[in-house]
Amino acid sequence: MAAVARLQHASRFSSLPFLYPCLATVSANASGSTRRAMMSAYKPSPPTPSLEQALPTLQSPPLVLPSVTSLSPDAAAPQTAARPPPAPKPEKPRPVLRPTKAALTITPSAVARLSTLSQAPTPQLIRIGVRNKGCAGLSYHLEYVEKPGKFDEVVEQDGVRVLIDSKALFSIIGSEMDWAEDALSAKFAFKNPNIKDACGCGESFTVGH
Repeated sequence: MAAVARLQHASRFSSLPFLYPCLATVSANASGSTRRAMMSAYKPSPPTPSLEQALPTLQSPPLVLPSVTSLSPDAAAPQTAARPPPAPKPEKPRPVLRPTKAALTITPSAVARLSTLSQAPTPQLIRIGVRNKGCAGLSYHLEYVEKPGKFDEVVEQDGVRVLIDSKALFSIIGSEMDWAEDALSAKFAFKNPNIKDACGCGESFTVGH
């Protein structure tokens, strides 16, 4: 019975194209447009260019700089604005050289005596110093030496030499050395402009500056 029912149902619907031909045309047209839409949907799209292929069109050509060797030797050098010459510096005034005070001057008589001592079989030099002695405080001290000390002041005059102790230079500078003889004694005497006070006998003195 079920099979008979299906056959009847199929025969009923199979007669529809004959009864309604417009439905068949619409169905055919609809199926064709549907197929075209489906075919266009499945149509492959053109491939897009890759990043590597697109970059050359975006990049600018490399800038080529000329090397030093490729430059022409006749090429003009860049000109710079000429600078004015520097103004001359003002000359500084030269210092005036003043003669310094001699440490010691020697009289002709003292030179003669010193020359005699230098011609002795054992030449000796006189070294002048000062010591704390006497009632005034300081007194001259003379001694014979063979050579100058490390800090001695050497005074040369008229071919003779006299040494001054560095510790006594402050008290003796500017003095005059003389050779004095009398009936009782013969000795070197000094005229010292630095003496402020001296004892009665003249053996000791005090200096002041």
